Amino acid sequence: MAFADLLEQIGGMGRFQIINVFLLCVPILMMASHNLLQNFTAAVPRHHCRPHFTDNTSASWVSGQETVELVRAFVPPDRNQKPERCLRYTTAQWWLLVPNATVDNATEMDTEPCEDGWTYDRSEFSSTIITEWDLVCDQRRMGQMAQSIYMLGVLVGAVVFGGLSDKFGRRSILIWSYLQMAVTGTCAAFSPNFISYCVFRFLTGMSISGIVLNGVSLNVEWIPTNYRTITGTLSGYCYTLGQLILVGIAYVLRDWRWLQLAASVPFFVFFLYSWWFPESARWLILKGKLDRAVRELQKVAKMNRKEEEGMKLSPKILKSSIQRDPGSVKSTYTVADLARTPVVRRISLCLTFVWFSTSFAYYGLAMDLQGFGVSIYLIQVVFGAVDIPAKFISVLVMTYIGRRVTQAGSLILAGLAILANIFVPHELQVLRTALAVVGKGCLAASFNCVYLYTGELYPTVIRQTGMGFCSTMARIGGIVAPVIQMTSDFFQSLPMIIYGSAPIISGILAWFLPETLNMPLPETLEEVERRQSEDEKLKSKILLQGSELETVKTTG
Repeated sequence: MAFADLLEQIGGMGRFQIINVFLLCVPILMMASHNLLQNFTAAVPRHHCRPHFTDNTSASWVSGQETVELVRAFVPPDRNQKPERCLRYTTAQWWLLVPNATVDNATEMDTEPCEDGWTYDRSEFSSTIITEWDLVCDQRRMGQMAQSIYMLGVLVGAVVFGGLSDKFGRRSILIWSYLQMAVTGTCAAFSPNFISYCVFRFLTGMSISGIVLNGVSLNVEWIPTNYRTITGTLSGYCYTLGQLILVGIAYVLRDWRWLQLAASVPFFVFFLYSWWFPESARWLILKGKLDRAVRELQKVAKMNRKEEEGMKLSPKILKSSIQRDPGSVKSTYTVADLARTPVVRRISLCLTFVWFSTSFAYYGLAMDLQGFGVSIYLIQVVFGAVDIPAKFISVLVMTYIGRRVTQAGSLILAGLAILANIFVPHELQVLRTALAVVGKGCLAASFNCVYLYTGELYPTVIRQTGMGFCSTMARIGGIVAPVIQMTSDFFQSLPMIIYGSAPIISGILAWFLPETLNMPLPETLEEVERRQSEDEKLKSKILLQGSELETVKTTG
């Protein structure tokens, strides 16, 4: 019997599987908090220069007792008639406090940078990493840089923990990842300076990959095939719910250190109960640890009230099952095989752009909530909630119309929604927010589709290799996304142009992917090539018959 038959023998989707899925999904609720945490911990409040400490009013400024009128004497206005963020007058302009004095007359006065620091509006955030370490003006890009460093950690973690899990097992690396997340996330909350904060965030990003890779493996490898779509969808909705949980925590905890701590401490609990997880029996069999695999399967059988069936298992039966399961046979295929044959090479090229641009545009929108000019808490709720209908609609379209249409359509619509915002005035905040929400929802639908689509496009022998490569492209997109915000220094709309163009280009490329709706999963590279050749012959035959029919009608 195949390994899938073994799972059915010991209970199928039994009590163990339900508990296992539940315990693996709970940490996903907090993973969204870490991915999007800097929307709140690195929020940039309104600010302006402090006055000269030599002035008689310096004491009131330091104690936070300055008034709007007093600010006018020290800080010039910007183009929106609000206090300039990065400049102050070289000397106090007391005459501006006289009634009916016009600010226009003061624009010619000499100014200088904020040499004595900044005063921050703490009405919305009592403390952020921006206010703590003065990451404004010349240092204003450090916030985006910190997020890029975090995403770089996610990429490095995928490489490191992916290899370690194949060597040491899914369970042990998952346990370690929970512990690393808890420790480094907590340490980030107590960081004495910006550099140490970035180091701890990098390590936190690494642990995210360890949790995702090994959590998914332990989930999939213990679940019967016909239930994998359901459990995968459940995991996706847990991430969506996690975005809403983040808003609630951030609304209550306005200090970035407490918020960072609240998002990290739960992982100590996940670390403690993760010792309950059994190791993947499929991995144990592949590694030749048949005796231990039998023990793990028997534990699962006992929880599923199939103890008698479990006692029938033996190392010999397991060895036979793995030889009959094409998805479990260890191969010597490498990343180079993703480009070795023409059709697979085309698939890999298209998927590279699809994964990169989806992640790139997704995090480009999700990490710039303050740019829409509305409450950051409200827009985070809307951004999180839109994933629910978006993913549901994508499932319907994938099921009844096809994967290719869903993938290409969601990307092109996302890009158009993002580009449309360039032409909407900043005063129309509701319309700008609505377009951003549509774009983010389409990108969530793209993510929902591409995970399934990629697994169906690649044959069994290189499916994991292909998924790993594509996931890497997505993480690179997440790294680059915050950096693109810096291009606004050259042209204000340039980030939106880049974020919108990338999905449109990849959406067009997605049309060149084969359709996989109701198609059996390919097992080998040769099968993929043969299937494409047969499709092309069928299309040619249909076109030929159509032209012949047209000729008959014309001559008749």
